Amino acid sequence: MTFEFLQTDALTIADAVRSKTVSARTVTEAALAQIAAHDSKLNSFTAVLTEQAFADADRVDHAVANGEDPGLLAGVPFAVKNLFDVAGLPTLSGSKINQNRSAASQDATAVAALKRAGAILVGTLNMDEYAYGFVTENSHYGATHNPHDLSRVAGGSSGGSAAAVAGGLVPLTLGSDTNGSIRVPASFCGIYGLKPTYGRLSRAGVFLFVSSLDHIGPFGRSVRDVAAAFDLMQGADPADPVCTSRPPEACLPQLDRGIENLRIAIADDYFAKGGEAEIFSAVAQVAEALGATQQVTIPEAHRARAAAYVITASEGSNLHLPRLKACPQDFDPATRDRFLAGTMIPNTWYLQAQRFRRWYRDRVLEIFQNVDLILAPATPCPAPLIGQEKMMLDGVEMLVRPNLGLYTQPLSFIGLPILSVPIQRSGQLPVGVQIIAAPYRESLILRAAAVLEAKGITAAPIITPA
Repeated sequence: MTFEFLQTDALTIADAVRSKTVSARTVTEAALAQIAAHDSKLNSFTAVLTEQAFADADRVDHAVANGEDPGLLAGVPFAVKNLFDVAGLPTLSGSKINQNRSAASQDATAVAALKRAGAILVGTLNMDEYAYGFVTENSHYGATHNPHDLSRVAGGSSGGSAAAVAGGLVPLTLGSDTNGSIRVPASFCGIYGLKPTYGRLSRAGVFLFVSSLDHIGPFGRSVRDVAAAFDLMQGADPADPVCTSRPPEACLPQLDRGIENLRIAIADDYFAKGGEAEIFSAVAQVAEALGATQQVTIPEAHRARAAAYVITASEGSNLHLPRLKACPQDFDPATRDRFLAGTMIPNTWYLQAQRFRRWYRDRVLEIFQNVDLILAPATPCPAPLIGQEKMMLDGVEMLVRPNLGLYTQPLSFIGLPILSVPIQRSGQLPVGVQIIAAPYRESLILRAAAVLEAKGITAAPIITPA
């Protein structure tokens, strides 16, 4: 089994395993070899599950040998952000404190769903502590490096999830998104990252950060892979009261339907300023390829971002208050300070932010009465340097960490489904564009992304760490 085979997408690997062209064990050996050879440069993994992975691979091979259906993702290696429960491991959520937690007794619902489909879990992935950040510069486990340029951040808080896919270690990973933690690293690492509708996928067995904002979703190098993983994880889950009973929607079979008659618009005003010129050029490139000619204004987006900050800090600090009291010295200092600041936000501010949230959601949903998809930048710039504290945006010097979610936070705030797609830029750092839809319209997003992929506008090539 060679690395070249792992350069194909997940569904191609699964087809080869089902047809006995290659065994699941051989695929697993190759993935583990890639991790051993290259992750010392990326620092994307925090645990590698060698024995468990081989045992799961052997079960897939046994099913194939007996003529049984091994699942849609038969033999596909995958890994998960370390805030997902994995049986036998403590769920770190990027922290030092959680090292003392008892090992999880079972896998998170989403992890179990992919394993039932034949995917092979090979490890857990680095992240910002307690998912509070956009850079994955973790003081306990080290920074995750961007495969495109090892001196740059992979984004966060799901940085390990994005870097592992972009670096060719595994074709699929899972992450979580509160204010942009899937879309920011997908943009910086040049891969696809899907934040589904709030409540569409179960978060049972996930160490949450802000319950009213948290989503989970997949990363992949192809639209097909992202659609397949999303399809497999759908379904009501009594263990997660937020996860709705809405019937699952099979998106994968719809990818070849095209975008004829879809009404696609570009977000203007707030989403057309404040970033680097190349970011808006990427949006324009996507708009041209999809035939988007109209523009829409998402009202009060700057206030939505402010309200998202208030809710994030308030709910996050409330969750972690017992730990802040018991062992403040064991937090990353930057995370601790943000949580402590959150404890001092007046209740009236939080309540007003929630009132505004309801108003804002209604206004945005009104826009979707006239359009099907909206395009917007994913990040205001390509990946900054690791350790970089300030950057220039639109002629203004700004702090790096809080401003990487400039274009993601106003949209996370109301739970819309969004895919960050990687724009093909030869010889340059990647950037992403967000494709946004009304709730439960993931299929429209993925169809548009499939068109972009077919036209060569988006691509997610493997970047072997130098």
